Amino acid sequence: MPIITLTTDFGLKDHFVGAIKGHIYSELPEATVVDISHQVSPFDIQECAYLLKNAYKAFPDGSIHIVGVDSEKTAENTHLAIKVDQHFFITADNGVISLITEEISPEKVVEIQLPNAISSAFPVLDVFVKVACHLARGGTLEVIGKPFSNIRSIREITPTVTNGGNTILGSVLYIDNYGNVVTNISKNLFEAYRKGRKFTLEARNKKLTEIHKKYSDIINFDLEKSRRKGAGDLMALFNSSGYIELAIYKSNPNTVGGAATLLGLDYRDTVLINFS
Repeated sequence: MPIITLTTDFGLKDHFVGAIKGHIYSELPEATVVDISHQVSPFDIQECAYLLKNAYKAFPDGSIHIVGVDSEKTAENTHLAIKVDQHFFITADNGVISLITEEISPEKVVEIQLPNAISSAFPVLDVFVKVACHLARGGTLEVIGKPFSNIRSIREITPTVTNGGNTILGSVLYIDNYGNVVTNISKNLFEAYRKGRKFTLEARNKKLTEIHKKYSDIINFDLEKSRRKGAGDLMALFNSSGYIELAIYKSNPNTVGGAATLLGLDYRDTVLINFS
């Protein structure tokens, strides 16, 4: 049976996540339900898309992904079930799919029209769960809706290359649980314009001239401990999603702060790379 994943902005304090899981298991006791995240910032489509984009490909083909962010149905925000990249997504038509799949065209899209459906403030429970269980049983998209072609499309800010290829102007894409700052500058873009040259990465008033492959690379183990960089030092690295990330090594964002707070960076703030 396909896996059903949950990505929401519901948090864990309230009953919502538990009720969703209980409803799934009531319909499909043999279901496998996996939480991707319930800590998406409220109504933050871009943050939701970043998390799902970097998670869904790790699941087997045929997995079913319930997207519970900005999910209330309105005249301009209908409910959709989508097959794309061999996965199913159940979501409101709020643009999140255009950010998750970007260059991949959906194979099938239907506007969800369940018989005797009720209009409620909790559509993830009352609509999305029913659709997910239907698909998990092997049901088809055609049974639960009619073809839909006008998916809302939004685009994330993309890096700009200026100054004759000598400057990349990027932005903050995401801030993770550690307070690390993920930029929208990919490793592929960086290497395409670097061409072996030296560079300076600038964020606010900080400058870095090295990008590491992993966090512990900041430590030069050949030096005495008193002379090494380490916990509390600012660094840049290529993260597991292939983007340039700024981090404070082994920093606790709940005590001393992470890179986002210490640098004063937030979503869409500017990060600059100059080649020389």
